[in-house]
Amino acid sequence: MGLGDSVWLALALIIPAVTLLAILLLGRRPNLREAATLSGAILLFITVAQLLVDVLAGARPELHLASVAPGLTLALRIDPLGMLFGVVAATLWVANSVYSIGYMRGNDEPRQTMFYACFAIAIFSTMGLAFAGNLFTLFVFYEILSLSTYPLVTHKQNPAAMKAGRVYLITLIGASMILLLPAIIWTGLVAGTLDFKAGGILDGKLGPVALSILLAMFVFGAAKAAVMPLHRWLPAAMVAPTPVSALLHAVAVVKAGVFTILKVVVSIFGIETLSKTGSADWLVYVAGFTIIAASVVALRADDLKRRLAYSTIGQLSYIVMAAALVSPLAVLGAALHIAAHAISKITLFFAAGSIYTAEHVTKVSQMNGIGRRMPWTMAAFAIGALSMIGLPPTAGFLGKWFMLGAASSAANWFAVGVIVVSTVLNAAYFLPILTAAYLKPANGPVKEAPLAMVVALSATALGTVMLFFFPEVPFRLASAILGG
Repeated sequence: MGLGDSVWLALALIIPAVTLLAILLLGRRPNLREAATLSGAILLFITVAQLLVDVLAGARPELHLASVAPGLTLALRIDPLGMLFGVVAATLWVANSVYSIGYMRGNDEPRQTMFYACFAIAIFSTMGLAFAGNLFTLFVFYEILSLSTYPLVTHKQNPAAMKAGRVYLITLIGASMILLLPAIIWTGLVAGTLDFKAGGILDGKLGPVALSILLAMFVFGAAKAAVMPLHRWLPAAMVAPTPVSALLHAVAVVKAGVFTILKVVVSIFGIETLSKTGSADWLVYVAGFTIIAASVVALRADDLKRRLAYSTIGQLSYIVMAAALVSPLAVLGAALHIAAHAISKITLFFAAGSIYTAEHVTKVSQMNGIGRRMPWTMAAFAIGALSMIGLPPTAGFLGKWFMLGAASSAANWFAVGVIVVSTVLNAAYFLPILTAAYLKPANGPVKEAPLAMVVALSATALGTVMLFFFPEVPFRLASAILGG
């Protein structure tokens, strides 16, 4: 590996850090502050795109950051799964930056400098987490992400926001300290290393029961994945401004959870080890229950963001269930769904924020005829919804197709049934929104949200469709995951 790769990898952390400093220094000059935010997002995208080219060519960039203690190092190493997560986060940070400018100004939100600063820290920690070379590095950046997003959840500073923030922090930090950290320590003691390795590091180190217990500690310790019963923080956090909801659901937080679980399954346990021991079989049922239960709750939710939140809980557990199937095809489907869910769900939250900004509508029951009053916004919402149902030609079809194929190949009819039933439930809670928006009478003139918001949601909606027709990059990365 040449010096160039190390420099690009370092820049993936340096750019968000410099952006943070610029935001703080320019806090009293909103135009320059927002220019710094957008410039940082664009520069990070360019940096990650260069790293993507190198990784697709076979490179695995590495960078040693610090030695904390014997056997504990902060180190970065990009593998295909980390590259996929990094590309998703960097790309959507650009869209979310554009959207945030329109939203924060359109709603005259307070504490905007703190908002943009915390966003920069969140993307900094997301890059570190995505490119972590070992479990210790992943844990450090995972915790930074939890702490940096707490002020975003409590942004409104009202009682509801502060209560949501307490639930958020107690759940995420509590789970990581009580379960995730001990799981990492246990792994280090039995394996003698915390480094990620293709094929895993635990083969022959533990028996089937111990492996199941360790996997459970990782799954529930990574509470950002919102596997039930550690899911309540996610709908509670919907009191935050919509760009924060988009960050939580699409760009960083929940993706950090499912990324951690998938990374651990592939590069710590190894799918062959889990397959021959059956130590992940229980997780198929836990994830399947989460998918169905979350979908039923979403079906009954009238608050739009709450419906989207429970949709996210269900969609995340598709990825967890696929990881638990421990087959190459299932891992491929899980990885593709990380990308597909990210771009689809950010589109849905962008649309929800656009509706709130233009119409101050927050309830599904208030959306009659809104498709005619807000044509761009609702067209984007429709694309995102169809993708979450899993219909072509949208990105959501791809991951579901491979996950269904993996479940069928393994003759796991429970998983097949969960995917089929949940797809029906997805349609049942999304399609009535679309029929009411387009088929019921409109009340009032056409009135869209600020241009920056409409541009951002239109771009992500277009991306949701384009990813179906041009899936080569995520497909190549997902296909290379098992090879490291």
